[in-house]
Amino acid sequence: MDKLLAPDEPAAFSIAREHASSPFVLICDHASKRIPRALGDLGVSASERERHIAWDIGAAGVALRLSELLDAFFIQQTYSRLVIDCNRPLDVAGSIVTRSELTDVPGNADIDEASRLLRAREIFHPYHDRIARELDCRFDAKQPPILVSVHSFTPVYLGTSRPWHIGTLYGRDARIAKILIDRIRTEGEWNVGDNEPYAVTPITDYAIPVHGEGRGIPNIGLEIRQDLIGDEAGQRAWAERIARWLAPLPDQLARS
Repeated sequence: MDKLLAPDEPAAFSIAREHASSPFVLICDHASKRIPRALGDLGVSASERERHIAWDIGAAGVALRLSELLDAFFIQQTYSRLVIDCNRPLDVAGSIVTRSELTDVPGNADIDEASRLLRAREIFHPYHDRIARELDCRFDAKQPPILVSVHSFTPVYLGTSRPWHIGTLYGRDARIAKILIDRIRTEGEWNVGDNEPYAVTPITDYAIPVHGEGRGIPNIGLEIRQDLIGDEAGQRAWAERIARWLAPLPDQLARS
C-alpha cells in the first residue's frame, strides 16, 4: 500500500477559527474515532470503537466551543488513536497499539515498517506540522502563544474509580497548572487533579513536550471526565467554565 487516505477522505486535521486573535492555541489529539477505509475496522468491534480506546469522548466538542468563547485557534485530529496516536512519540509502543486496555487490535499486529511510516506520513506528521506552523507564525508576529491540549478520561479505568472532575497536566512547566489549580479549588465545587489522572512525560506524551516545553511556550493539558461531557449540554457547560478559568491567563503570564 503506497497510499493510506483515499482522495475523498478527510485530511488528517481540521481547523476552526484559523485567524483568531487571542494567544490561545487549542489542540485535540484524540478528537475522532474515524478509521481510514483502507484499514477496515482494524479488527475492533463497533461497540469497542465507541469507547475511550478509540477517541477522547466529548473532548472535541468542549474544545470547539472553547475556541469560540476565547476566540482561539483550534486544530483537531481527524483519525482515531487506534490508527496512530498523535500524542505519542513515534518510537514508543503506544504509537500504534496492538492492545488498548483489555482490547486487542488485530489490524495493528505485526504491521511492517512501511505501514508504520505510511500512517505517520499521512496522519501524524501533517497534524503536528500544522501546529508547528501556527506556533511559528505567532512567534514571527511577536504574539506569544499559549498552548492548551484538550483531552477526556474515563470515570473508571481497569476497575478503579477516578474522582477528579478535571485534571491539569504538565511536565517541566507548571506555570499555568498552578494558577488553574488554585483558581478551581477556590471555587470549592470541583475536584481538580494535579497531574492526575495522568502526568506529562516525554514517553507518554508528544504535543506538550515538543510544541510546548520544546519551545518554551506556556502550556497545559486539560483532562475532563467523560461522563461530564458526553452530551452537548455538558460540553457547553464545561467549555464555559474552562473559558472563565483561562481568560485571565494572558495578563497574568505577562506580569509574571
